[in-house]
Amino acid sequence: MPSSFETFAALHVPGSPLVLYNIWDAGSANAVAAAGAKALATGSHPVGDASGFGDGHKVPLDYVIENARRILAATDLPLTVDFEGGYSVDPARGAANVTRLKEAGVIGCNFEDQVIGGEGLHPLEVQIERISAIRRAVGQDFFLNARTDLFLKSSDHDEELVDRVIERGQAFAEAGASGFFVPRLADPKQVERVVREVPLPLNLIAFPGAPSKQEWTKAGVARISHGPFPFRRLMEQLQDNARKAMA
Repeated sequence: MPSSFETFAALHVPGSPLVLYNIWDAGSANAVAAAGAKALATGSHPVGDASGFGDGHKVPLDYVIENARRILAATDLPLTVDFEGGYSVDPARGAANVTRLKEAGVIGCNFEDQVIGGEGLHPLEVQIERISAIRRAVGQDFFLNARTDLFLKSSDHDEELVDRVIERGQAFAEAGASGFFVPRLADPKQVERVVREVPLPLNLIAFPGAPSKQEWTKAGVARISHGPFPFRRLMEQLQDNARKAMA
């Protein structure tokens, strides 16, 4: 019988993407599971917003771990956690923190290259060291979804930026990443190029105004996340319902 990790990894098929409708707690996990989800993924923004702590390593690490345990107790689906920058710039400490996630039963995490609470991205050589340290610590049975925020940090999404994305993706693969996440990469032609040149399943985020799932499927995307948008839409609906009730 395949492990949760093997089940999760096998869902990443280029041209038949795994859809992750991001959750934030056990209740949202149950709702998304009941809708037919094949796996679950937290989003750091919705977890931060729902808990009142906010995004950007503001949710205490112990809370992140315990929240994951509660989700896993509520459902049998594989769970991956948006772990931002691993709660440490130090490679060894970051790797130890990811190990805690794995020990809690989580089968993967997002790990990003932006400087949390600072400016820009970590230099490529630094990020490679951080990814390598995590892989050594957790072994091979953990889905390390390495994220680059190049498209988030730039308003000029030209081919030169795609070159830099591909450089990072290839380096992340060499360092031991399992997947490659590029938020705000959208144009199907650029997506096709990244799929072709980076040897990792590509993860994109379905933001308002993004190409359709069908377009990204044709381009070879292997995973589509929904990030903070499910939580935001639900809160807008809650506010609207409350306003009507109090009218």
